[in-house]
Formats: sequence, C-alpha cells, structure tokens
Amino acid sequence: MSAILIIGQAAAARRWEHELVARLVAAGHVVSIRHAPGTGSGASGLDTILRIESRRFGSSLAALAQPLPAAERGTADLIVDLTGSAAGQAAPVLKLDFCGHANPAAGLGAMLASAAPFELGARLDGVLVAQARPMIGDRLWLSRACDDWLAGAVSLVMHCVARFGAGKLAALPDAAPPSPRSGGFLRHYPAFFWRGAVERARQKLRRGRRPFYWQVAYRLIEGPGIAETGRFDGAAFTLLPDDGERFYADPFVIERAGRHYLFVEEFPYAGGRGVISVAELDGNGAFGVPRKVLEEAHHLSYPQVFAQGGEVFMIPESAAARELVLYRAERFPDRWVRDTVLIADRDLNDATLVEAGGRFWLVGTERHGHGSASDTMAVYGAPALRGPWSAHPLNPIAIDHSATRPGGAFIRGETGLMLPVQAGGRAYGGGLGLMSCERLDATDVRFSPPRPVDPGPAWAGWGVHTLNRAGRVEVVDRGPL
Repeated sequence: MSAILIIGQAAAARRWEHELVARLVAAGHVVSIRHAPGTGSGASGLDTILRIESRRFGSSLAALAQPLPAAERGTADLIVDLTGSAAGQAAPVLKLDFCGHANPAAGLGAMLASAAPFELGARLDGVLVAQARPMIGDRLWLSRACDDWLAGAVSLVMHCVARFGAGKLAALPDAAPPSPRSGGFLRHYPAFFWRGAVERARQKLRRGRRPFYWQVAYRLIEGPGIAETGRFDGAAFTLLPDDGERFYADPFVIERAGRHYLFVEEFPYAGGRGVISVAELDGNGAFGVPRKVLEEAHHLSYPQVFAQGGEVFMIPESAAARELVLYRAERFPDRWVRDTVLIADRDLNDATLVEAGGRFWLVGTERHGHGSASDTMAVYGAPALRGPWSAHPLNPIAIDHSATRPGGAFIRGETGLMLPVQAGGRAYGGGLGLMSCERLDATDVRFSPPRPVDPGPAWAGWGVHTLNRAGRVEVVDRGPL
C-alpha cells in the first residue's frame, strides 16, 4: 500500500473528494490531507441547479461539502492534487483533467458549452497516464449525470494509485482538449436539459405501455458467426416471443447430450425483479416458452451456465444482494441449489468466468455506492472454482462505458481469448464490441480496444447487448427498447 497526500481546497470542497478519501482508506492506503491556499473557484450556477435537483434526488457527489480535514502523516509516495495548484513537490503529483480544467465545476461548464462528452484524464507530473469514459446513465438531470462522472473520477484515481504502486503507470498518447466555447454555465445548461428532455420523451414513445423492454433472438448456423465476422450477416435470427407481461434478456445457451438449452433472465413486470428461466430447442429448430427454474428474493439476471468437472453450474448476476453465488444443477435443467458464495459484500455486475493460466478468473464491473454499474472493470481470481476468490491488485482495471462490462461468455478462438463487451456510449444496451484478452495473470490485465459488432440483415433493429453460442445455436439480445 502507498502513502498518499491529498491536496484540497480549504473551502469549496465537494462530496466526491470525501468519497475519494474513503475509498483510498478502505483500500489500505495511508492518507494525508493538506489544504491549498485560497478559497477555490466559485460555481454559483451549478450549485443553484444542484440545490434544486436535491429536492428530488438528494445530495449529489458534485455538491458543496465541508473541507477535507487537514492531517499529514509522514512522507508521501504520491501526491493527488485536487486543486491544480501544487508545484515543486517532493513526490510525484497526480492531477485530474476535467475537459482541460483542474476542477469539475469549471470542466462541466466547458463541456456544456462545447457539447463535449463526459470524459476524464489523469496526469502524473504533467504526463497523461490514464483516461476514463464514465457511462452517463441520465442525461436529463445534472446531479445524476455528475454522480456518474465523479464516481468515474474517484475510480480513475484508484486506478492510477494501484498502477503507480505496481510501477505500471505509463505515458499515453496525448492530445490537447478542444478549446471551450465562451459563456457561463447557466448560458449553456438549458440546451443540455432540453436535449435530455427530448431524448426522454422519445424513449417513452418507443416503449409504449411497457416501462422498459428487451428482446432475445436465436438462430441455427454452421461455420462462422458474429464472433468471427463481427457483423449480423448470414441466416436471420428468430425472435423469442413474449406475452407482453414480461421480457426476456441476457441469453446463454448450453449443449448437453446433443440437446440445446436456452437460459434467460425473465422479468415479469408484475413481480418487479428478474428470475432465471429455460427453454429447450425442439425438433423443428425452435425454442418454446421459457419456464422458471431459479428465483430468489432479489433480482437475478445474466445466467452464465457452464459445465465443469462433470457437473453443470450457473453464476447469475445478483448484485442487488451484494453477492456472487455459484449454483449447481441438482437436476439439470430444472433444479438448482446454492453451492458456494464466491464473493460477498460486493456490487458486481455480469461477472464472467474464464479459466486461464491455471487459475479461474471473474471479469465484470464493480460499483462502489455511486455511479454506473457498467463502466468500471474489476477482476477477481482464485485457484479453484469454489475459491478462495481475491481482488486483482490492479483493480479497477479500466473505466470505460464501452470496454468494461461483459456481454457474454469468453470465446476461445484460434487467436486466443475474446470477450464480448457492452458498448454504452449512447446508452445502456446501445451496442456490443469484441475485445481480445492480451494478458490475464496475477500481475497484469490487458485487453485490446473493442472491435464493434456492426449491424446487418440478420437482425434489424437498434443495439445489441449479449452474444453467446453453443454448437450451432447462436443467441443475442437487444434493448432497452
């Protein structure tokens, strides 16, 4: 662990800075705090909007807060400067870049003025060493957008601190941020709100009477599929129908004794939470109506099903219960029992299993109380399927809305391992990419940039979210419609 010195303002501190200190302390780092001279930059327009929205959503990570309590504890290995004013320090200095500004309030104004994306950079002694593209789930309410953005800023610092301690921070290609347009925050905020309101209205019209809606589709193919071609070409997909009272999502398929079984998240609107259901491929090449096989008191989704050691297991997502559980088929495919709690007290999403280098790995996204569930990659490893599981020392691995959250099981190809990942640049469920796993071991995790899956005639429509295949059965889903 490292000794970290945080330099913050004696006034005009914000809630995300306290969240950062809490994360660093929880990770075992020794944290000192020093106040910079001055009163900080004002942002009266932003603070007015945040106060208004707090009546509906509560306090945002961007809201004003008490100054960080000053306390210094010995010599620092790394200085994290939240003011942009530190110079001539005895240790390396890490600074965040908010659209060319040292603080998020000024950066937010610049982004609204130029309609720039919510992105972040981190510089070590002036050199760009890390970047983040947090997923912004709400582009209507500024406080909620700021929560996603600033949770990403906290994770970006944690990413840099972990890699600094391991000696793995390296320079990245650097391009100067675009020059912001002139004008104050309040001048450009109405355009941001209006764009968000129009998009929200379009979503409601598209969904109709359903609050949200996903669709699963499948096809039977021989030879290359989407993982190989990167396109929706070839045989057309068949939609898995629903009765309008539920939707199906997160399809996984497994072949057992020459028969194919489709596992899905089933979400009955009346129940308000997901259950796991299964359908079997019949002699005519069609899947019937899925039947429920696993239900808990909390939401279940992403039914990752696999065979191991002569038995069949499932690791569904159960982030709502803050646990990741291994289920075993007591009678496949209908009866499942809780076998082992793999990871407890963690908000893990779509954690996807793979065996590599003589160890088991789970790759997914992890949320720490705030922000999106779809932009911060975390990796856990174990010597055996049932554990013990431990966090990778470089967590969080990356913060990127389009290169972190798995969208299906790992694919073993001629060139190695490949992982489908969800692309959330436009919105959650907006697309899918394919990333090659370049390294996955106890000392490093590296993936290639995602190769987007392109649309094609095999399945028309917006977005793709999950991709899986077993034998000649290929399954996908899309949403939220």
